[in-house]
Amino acid sequence: MLLEVCVEDIAGLNAAVAGGADRIELCSALAVGGLTPSAGLMAMAARAPIPAYAMIRPRAGSFVYSADELAVMKSDIDAVRHAGLPGVVLGASLPDGRLDSDTLAALVAHAGGLGMTLHRAFDLVLDIEEAVELAVSLGFERILTSGCEKTAVKGLAVLERSIAIAAGRISIMPGSGVNIGTVGKLWPRLAIGEIHSSCSVAETETNEHLLAFGFSAPTVRRTDAATVRTLKAHFA
Repeated sequence: MLLEVCVEDIAGLNAAVAGGADRIELCSALAVGGLTPSAGLMAMAARAPIPAYAMIRPRAGSFVYSADELAVMKSDIDAVRHAGLPGVVLGASLPDGRLDSDTLAALVAHAGGLGMTLHRAFDLVLDIEEAVELAVSLGFERILTSGCEKTAVKGLAVLERSIAIAAGRISIMPGSGVNIGTVGKLWPRLAIGEIHSSCSVAETETNEHLLAFGFSAPTVRRTDAATVRTLKAHFA
């Protein structure tokens, strides 16, 4: 089982590597589902001994993008390629929740030569079969999904259906709420070869000045090497 760990900073990157992760989803702002990481973090991730795929998402909120935002995303893909990272994580929606095939096709064309994961914009779709077929036709390697629910455990039925539709043509990678307490409900029930987790622990911010100025949240989550190691060992 391949374990992908999402991280948002250099400490998280180092912890994921130390814990034995197989691949990194490189982001900023995981609290809102992950945004594009900085060029500096991309450069550091390119030196890591495991592959890192960079999130390409220019802002929080919906996955409905303007022409200007599409241009930003293309420039961010250029930054990924310049850093030497092997892949990107992409997604785009239409206002009704369907995947935006035109925007995705433009992003995929721009990302030529890079590996590609379709992110959880997939979880907003109404027609699972249509979305899986589009991802296959565009050449994505995998779909990161919680089965159209808040967590992968709640989305088991859709995950199973997605795997059946994929029929080995594309990997379905469960993510969201995946931890040592829930993974047993997903695997080995699901016919999967990779899984996604933050492997994080909650920490309380005790610096009152940082809180007063709004420089930190009362509770933050940090990637934890021991948690990565424990989850990885579950598949041994």
